[in-house]
Amino acid sequence: MDLKQYLQERKTLIDATLEDYLPATAGVGARVVEAMRYSLLAGGKRLRPILCLAAAEAVGGRLADALPVACGLEMIHTYSLIHDDLPAMDNDDLRRGRPTCHKQFDEATAILAGDGLLTEAFAAMVRAAAHRPDQEAVVLDVIRLIADAAGHQGMVGGQMADLEAEGQPADLPQVEAIHHLKTGALLTAAVRAGALLGGGTSEDVARLTNYGKFFGLIFQITDDLLDIEGESSEMGKPTGMDAVRQKATYPGVLGVAQARERARRLVDQALQELEPLGAAAEPLRQIVNYLLVRRT
Repeated sequence: MDLKQYLQERKTLIDATLEDYLPATAGVGARVVEAMRYSLLAGGKRLRPILCLAAAEAVGGRLADALPVACGLEMIHTYSLIHDDLPAMDNDDLRRGRPTCHKQFDEATAILAGDGLLTEAFAAMVRAAAHRPDQEAVVLDVIRLIADAAGHQGMVGGQMADLEAEGQPADLPQVEAIHHLKTGALLTAAVRAGALLGGGTSEDVARLTNYGKFFGLIFQITDDLLDIEGESSEMGKPTGMDAVRQKATYPGVLGVAQARERARRLVDQALQELEPLGAAAEPLRQIVNYLLVRRT
């Protein structure tokens, strides 16, 4: 398969659906909706929704059944970026190659835009139940799963742990614990949600959940490496900031070479989980391999 074409086709589908879910308004809340759309429709890889859709297809499911949840995942991810960029957190000026939400608007509007996207995400996910009434129990399970992954037991808790670890000595178990929550929880939830919505067997769901856990660690390792070796012009945000903020990172604990080797080993483990799924899981295979060479 042509991975570039596959990713572009899925991104086009997701972007069009997000546009439909969050249209511009001239009524009450017009400014906050403008800020929400500014960040949500700014581009990005759409990795979490693409993983959700690919997992659904890997178990024989339909894109339409997973698409509302996939879009909800992207809204949650975007809200987290808006809040991460705020002066109280990472204090970043650029995101996806243009001013961060609080720079384009103001801090209060950015906070409300993040709040709005988080709320809108769950409204979007409820559409999956309306789309397939026979799947209501599955959709409820998926919504609970994503709520856990996004909240204090997952992404939010990981962000707190990441902030608390700044400037402190760190070891590998601590780094992995932080990023399993901060980055990995929502990525894993995206894959598991797709498998559930696609009607996967319990074995399929377990295998894809494991794949998602490996994927989350690989993504964070390569993200840490890109902060050292990447180009700001390619990434759309400043590089070298982990060292400035004294973040707990994989290269900081392992060194660059060992961090890269650890990512390779984790890719092998992720691929093993996909073996029984055959050709239907080829997009997931190519996406995880791509993490090793990505530049953004």
